[in-house]
Amino acid sequence: MGKPLAYKILENHLVSGRLVPGEEIAIKIDQTLTQDATGTMAYLEFEAIGIDRVKTELSVSYVDHNILQSDFKNADDHRFLQSIAKRYGIWFSKPGNGICHQVHLERFARPGKTLLGSDSHTPTAGGCGMIAIGAGGLDVAMAMAGKPFYLRTPKIVGVYLEGKLQPWVTARDIALYLLSKLTVKGGLGKILEYFGPGIKYLSVPERATICNLGTEMGATTSIFPSDEITRKWLIAQGREQDFVELLPDENAQYDEIIEVDLSKLEPLCACPSSPDNVKRVAEEAGKPVAQVIIGSCANSSLKDLLVVAKVLEKYKVHPDVSFEVNPGSLQVLENLVVLSGLKSLLEGGTRLHQSGCLGCIGMGQAPPTNSISLRTFTRNFPGRSGTNPDFVYLVSPETAVASAIKGVITDPRELGEYPEVVLPEKFIINDTLLIPPLPEDEAKKVEIIRGPNIAPLPPFDPLPETLEGIFVLKVGDNITTDHIMPAGAQILPLRSNLPAISQFVYKNVDPDFAKKSLELKEKGLAVGIVGGENYGQGSSREHAALAPRYLGVRVKLARSFARIHRSNLINFGILPLTFENPADYEKISQGDSFIIENIRNLIEKGEKRVKIIIKGKGEVWALAELTERERECILKGSLLNLAKAG
Repeated sequence: MGKPLAYKILENHLVSGRLVPGEEIAIKIDQTLTQDATGTMAYLEFEAIGIDRVKTELSVSYVDHNILQSDFKNADDHRFLQSIAKRYGIWFSKPGNGICHQVHLERFARPGKTLLGSDSHTPTAGGCGMIAIGAGGLDVAMAMAGKPFYLRTPKIVGVYLEGKLQPWVTARDIALYLLSKLTVKGGLGKILEYFGPGIKYLSVPERATICNLGTEMGATTSIFPSDEITRKWLIAQGREQDFVELLPDENAQYDEIIEVDLSKLEPLCACPSSPDNVKRVAEEAGKPVAQVIIGSCANSSLKDLLVVAKVLEKYKVHPDVSFEVNPGSLQVLENLVVLSGLKSLLEGGTRLHQSGCLGCIGMGQAPPTNSISLRTFTRNFPGRSGTNPDFVYLVSPETAVASAIKGVITDPRELGEYPEVVLPEKFIINDTLLIPPLPEDEAKKVEIIRGPNIAPLPPFDPLPETLEGIFVLKVGDNITTDHIMPAGAQILPLRSNLPAISQFVYKNVDPDFAKKSLELKEKGLAVGIVGGENYGQGSSREHAALAPRYLGVRVKLARSFARIHRSNLINFGILPLTFENPADYEKISQGDSFIIENIRNLIEKGEKRVKIIIKGKGEVWALAELTERERECILKGSLLNLAKAG
């Protein structure tokens, strides 16, 4: 039986376990990446492990999220991150060098390698033939310490691409089409592996866009083969030596196959306020637009920006539209300058911002009140833009520029002939803002710089014999990490200060959540949360588990959990339970008191069924489906405690 490419790479990196869907495995991690919003905490955790230098083949610390230095906090964090990189043998990408996923694709992605990143869109590197997985910062810290990464073996879904995209239809539209079929939870427990005759028409950046947006389907990761297209990309980056051909077997057996005829696709958009609320652009056409932004790790490549620049050689931006461009990297910007694309953008009426995540993470670029914003971003969760309510659409760069010109949502095919875009055979490479690691003897002399906003990690107490407390909050389906731990310019700078950032947990859902939780914690009671399906989807931010744990949250009871958030809960000693009977969700109300008796003994024995007594209402049964390693983590109170125990 032939093997998919993803299976081959996993098999080559397998440390323990069997590659059987659903069973836990451990894999060796070759590379790691962090970004500054998650990196400060990840490196505090790495320090707590007590390792003298990273043990991966390559680790990179990127600064791309908190790049607006409105006060000392972000600037201090950047100095902390750079000194940490010097001390522990880590590459450092300075502010302005670009978005982690774009830069990593350009300078470090290697076919056949594994990459673990403290950002949910790490699978972007799958466009270059990597197994690239997003995870919480503590998992990345453990990988930097030379420990394997644990996950449940995903199913491998083959996505067969045939045909060729029509003009004005893009890689973004392929991903949106799949989102319309799979929804935001259809990829849970799966790797999406792309194959078929249609892939030869997709460049590495286009493949990366598709892999990037697989995250919004809940997929563990996505991957394309490493072929002649990959080789040309690596040559253009001056990295031909990193190329190796990697293909699935001709008779590869997939757990499931999805077929997509690229020639039949048309421009699509994700309507407010979910990435899977997909419609044809033509259906939404004519609605007035106030803001259009091109950027994010999904669509800020040189090709994306050159297409926009070519269009603006013929047209001007509508006077009522703020059209903003965030280049994905310094390399993209510099090559855009040389190819005269920047001149066309500026003369066409765009606002140029620095290379970074910016509005995608709520760091500026909030849209006006009661207006439509079109963005080539990854997510349009409610309020993520910084304006609430917001009306954010996710679109391709082609749809974005067409709509910016017309002032209303516009099918880009109305612009006529598609512009000819020729990418250079070799990119201008400028690694001035990419700082290599110091030799080990020099690194040991480095003093780590800590600003006043950086707070030490608190202790994490073990699981008690009995959990008694109150379900302080009950929420519905598809709760995102943005709901739990909001992003934005006010909150992101507090990522290295757990006591401060914990005050914002569920702030937009229940403004008093932090206060009520801390009061219960001080009384020795546990805080519980009840959720629906796909609880914790979205970002990898471990603060959505770490900050609730600081507030006293010890149990979350949901119909189902998103992969990364579930792992983060376990890493910080929060018990993730699922309803044995999903209908029991209706039996519990916010404010109900609960008791879970003898819970420590049940977890130690590996019991899966857990009885939860609800005061005045009887009992409900939940499932604690934990591996042996996960049980140990819960019992010890955190993965850090488990690691220190040996």
